[in-house]
Amino acid sequence: MVVFVFMKLARPTVRLFSTSTAIQESERVTKRSVSIDSIKKLHAHLIRNDLHKEPSSISEVVRSYALSPPYLDKARLVFYQIKRPTFLVWNHMIRGLSQSDQPSEAIRMYIRMYHQGLSGNNLTFIFVFKACGRVPDIVRGQMVHVHALKLGFQSYLFVSNALIHMYASCRDLDLAQKVFDRMEDRDIVSWNSLMCGFAQHSSFNDVLRVFEAIQSANVKADSVTMVKVILACTYLGEFGIADAVVKYIEEHHVGIDVYLGNTMIDMYGRRGLVNLARQVFDRMPERNIVSWNAMVMGYAKVGNLVGARKLFDEMPKKDVVSWTSMITGYSQAKQYTEAVGLFQDMMAAKVIPDEITVASVLSACAHLGSLDVGEAVRDFVSNHGVKVDIYIGNALIYMYCKCGVVEKGLEVFHEMEIKDPVSWTSIISGLAVNGFADSAVELFSQMLRKGIRPTHGTFVGILLACTHAGLVDKGLKYFESMEKVHGLTPEMKHYGCVVDLLSRSGSLEKAYEFINKMPIIPDVVLWRILLGACKLYGNATLSEIITNKLLELL
Repeated sequence: MVVFVFMKLARPTVRLFSTSTAIQESERVTKRSVSIDSIKKLHAHLIRNDLHKEPSSISEVVRSYALSPPYLDKARLVFYQIKRPTFLVWNHMIRGLSQSDQPSEAIRMYIRMYHQGLSGNNLTFIFVFKACGRVPDIVRGQMVHVHALKLGFQSYLFVSNALIHMYASCRDLDLAQKVFDRMEDRDIVSWNSLMCGFAQHSSFNDVLRVFEAIQSANVKADSVTMVKVILACTYLGEFGIADAVVKYIEEHHVGIDVYLGNTMIDMYGRRGLVNLARQVFDRMPERNIVSWNAMVMGYAKVGNLVGARKLFDEMPKKDVVSWTSMITGYSQAKQYTEAVGLFQDMMAAKVIPDEITVASVLSACAHLGSLDVGEAVRDFVSNHGVKVDIYIGNALIYMYCKCGVVEKGLEVFHEMEIKDPVSWTSIISGLAVNGFADSAVELFSQMLRKGIRPTHGTFVGILLACTHAGLVDKGLKYFESMEKVHGLTPEMKHYGCVVDLLSRSGSLEKAYEFINKMPIIPDVVLWRILLGACKLYGNATLSEIITNKLLELL
């Protein structure tokens, strides 16, 4: 790698511009509370006095326009009127572009500056590396890296930190690590930049490795470090390490800001440790809507809907996630009336639902048999531009089939551009239980022809269809194909379907033999299905045998 060969040879001879001085000067200028209106007046004054082409006079105007997104184009116009921009003026433009939606323009601006013989300073490289990371553009990033090396700026702490971030953003974690390893001086930002790079690209074991190195180096971690480490622990399921990290936070008095607090609440919520999550929530000096939402979701996850609703009602501000968390919590806890009622409150509050909200409330409507409410939800979705994705489509199919309007469910199914196994399973099961067994069998055949792998649920649906249509041989064939063709091990519910299939057709002895040959111990339900059929067909002998079996199980 050219950059790192050069790094071994290049030694900075003199610091052309003090890092601390440059940062302080930049921050001093940036923190001036100058309104855009004042800048416009200053700009007009400079034009009237023919000073708008002088870099020393117009510099503040360029800076203010460049750092205000709506005025970035105006900053560019002003800049190009300047006779000979100083590197400070170039920096203002490069900085503004680097944090805009045009980061590649910042790189081009730097290249123009370089070709005009201006080297810039350490801040220039910080801004350009940021732009390269945002594009991302590792080729130009390495080119600028060489420039920084030649001028000796890589020895500046903030420049090296920006380099690490740039390489990490460009997905070259090896180069990010090499820059870090060659740094003579590091601060916590250096460690965090490397750690954030690994976290950004899901290299969570490396995040934990870096944290271990931080502790070995006796560097005090900050809240940014803790956020990344806890996130890594959460994704890896390393909750023992997460608990040790919380202990580190307490022992080293790491300040719990809103981001760290939210991360801790989420970590505890995923584990169902809602009381510990609440302790963090109560200790947070500042909370945002994410904090409240995380707590509501935590309570809902453990089934404490009373606690979730109390917190929901206390929220100073609610967004779609807040409403969805509460509605989904009610729906998952089978409190369907509350889910539908809260959705109606959400509509009254003029909050537009998302796909998850709609899918959850449609599920509640299905279980309540509230076709009219479900239809109203569908109309709302159509009228408010909510995207009908695969989850809403599946929820609509389930609702229509559950409410007995299978024709509309079939209509939704055929309108869906993308279907998953849940889509096929829902419509096949819906057709089966609503008396359209032949259509269910035909759709199942289509599913197989399209190469879509059936699930355990799909086989329950097709076996139900065969049962309702009296298709004994076809049903047995489907059952045998579960393991032989599709690699699915039959579960108790599948055995129950076959027993029901045989029993309804009057094949009682076959059903009894089938149960006795099962590789798993039959449950009470299977014996009761067969017993009911024995009574229906008047098979007293087999009925007595099964009754004795049931007495043994009960």
